[in-house]
Order: sequence, then structure tokens, then C-alpha cells
Amino acid sequence: MPIKIPNNLPAANILESENIFVMDADRAYTQDIRPLKILILNLMPIKSVTETQLLRLLGNTPLQVEVDFIYTASYIPTHTSQDYLTEFYGTFQDVKQKKYDGFLITGAPVELMDFEEVAYWDELSEILEWSKSHAWSTFHICWGAQAGLFYHYGVPKYNLPEKLSGVYLHKLCVQHEKLFRGFDDEFFVPHSRNTEERREDIEKIPELTILAEGYEAGVYAVANLKKRQFFITGHAEYDPYTLKSEYERDLKAGLNPKIPQNYFPADDPSREPVVKWRSVAHLLFANWLNYYVYQETPFEIDSIG
Repeated sequence: MPIKIPNNLPAANILESENIFVMDADRAYTQDIRPLKILILNLMPIKSVTETQLLRLLGNTPLQVEVDFIYTASYIPTHTSQDYLTEFYGTFQDVKQKKYDGFLITGAPVELMDFEEVAYWDELSEILEWSKSHAWSTFHICWGAQAGLFYHYGVPKYNLPEKLSGVYLHKLCVQHEKLFRGFDDEFFVPHSRNTEERREDIEKIPELTILAEGYEAGVYAVANLKKRQFFITGHAEYDPYTLKSEYERDLKAGLNPKIPQNYFPADDPSREPVVKWRSVAHLLFANWLNYYVYQETPFEIDSIG
């Protein structure tokens, strides 16, 4: 089944070239099907890159998915034009009266700041509170996961001695959890961050369950299963070259970054990266959509909350 996206969204061309079935709004309106309604709060500077990464995964499912995008009104991104935002995005004020089957919150390049120092923290706090009554299930990614854990449960983040960058091996911490149905006992996921949450803080919160963690990367997936809230610290959605681009960007900025671990063959940046996480990404998002959104969300979407 297709993923429904706004008419003329640039990501459509890339997704179609990868043989992912997309459908524009005009065609979708002719179908008499109750699609899943997904909201994405995109906090990344270059919106189109993150859109493509997420839509690639949301579109690889037998379910019809209808996506809305929002950005923060209290901080206007500088790497995406206002014309682009006007055409393809709304703000929280545009959607706050709506209900959604699923809600995705992306990462953001602000992790070294205290949460309260982030320009849009007050707005994000309002959105996170709203999500508890207006979204059936929420899926938080990287800094979005840190922000969600801090806002909802007071879980702090800690600075790492050096940036965690690379593709790391993980293990499951629970058995028979639907989010990881079909996963191998060990699996690879990219990480790119300067901060972390710690197991001992999360274990103090009875509502939270650590679902998976990395041997080197630490806590990876945390959930309040009763409330269908998921907090994912890594980047399974990353493209093959995302870590390479970040490494080269940091080199040019004079940050003297370490070569991303387990990414380039023989740690040689001149060689093509090896993708070890593509199947993980597709399975993770498909499981979330199927088991925690489609299988459980009310048919009458207005009854959510």
C-alpha cells in the first residue's frame, strides 16, 4: 500500500526511484479507505533529508499512511526556506485540534544545550503534553527521545567524553516484544550523538522498560508500553552516506572527529561505507506502525484520548 504525502513534495521523486509506492493527496482522496494519520515534528535543519529518510520507512508497509509535517513556530529553521515550509509544513497551531494515530519526533542538533535553553523548549513541552491525549502512539528519535524522556519522566542526559559516531552492535533486553518481532538476537544501528541516558536513571521509573541496548552505545530503545511511547536513541533511519557526510562536515569545521566506528571498511574513509542496518530500520518502523498503531488505534480517530 502507498504512503500519502503532500502534492509535489520533493522526496516523492527519490522514493519513486527506489520503487517505494507513494501517492499524492489528490489521488488518495479518491480512495474509500481509512488511512493511518501520522504527524511528524521535524526538528532537523535540512527538512528534506529527514523527510526522505522517514518516508522511505513509513512507505514500506501494506498500510496506507497519511503524513502531516510540522515545524516549530518559536524557532524558524535557517537551512530550509520559508517558501518550502509554507508549502509542505504547518505549525502546532494548525494541528492541535486534530487527532493522530502516530506521532514522530525527530532529533535536533541541540543536544549539548540544557533542555530549557533550547529556543523552542516551551513550544515543544506543549506539544509533548498534547501528544498524550491526541496521538495514539509516539515515536521519539535521538534528541527527540532525550527530550521526551526528560519532559515526561525527568530522565537526565549526560555529556559523553567524546562523540559517539558509528554503527554499533546491539542486543535485545526483553523477550517477545512486538516492536522487535523478527529481529536477530544482535543487530547493528547507527548512532551520532554527544550525550547519553543511563540505565540506572531509567530503571528508577517503573513505567519505563529498556527494550534494547548497545554493548558500546548504551541504552537504545526505551518504552512506556502501556502508553505506547517509544524513545529511540539511535538512527536506524540514516541513509548509507549520512555518517560520512557528518564526518566530512566536522573535518571541515576543524573539530578533528574520529572516524565513525564499524562504518568504513578497514576504517578507510576513502572506501564505500558498508550498510549493516537497512533491514533493522524497515523492520523497526513496520513493527511500530503495525503493532502499536494500526492494530490498536481506534477506527474512529476522534475517540483517541
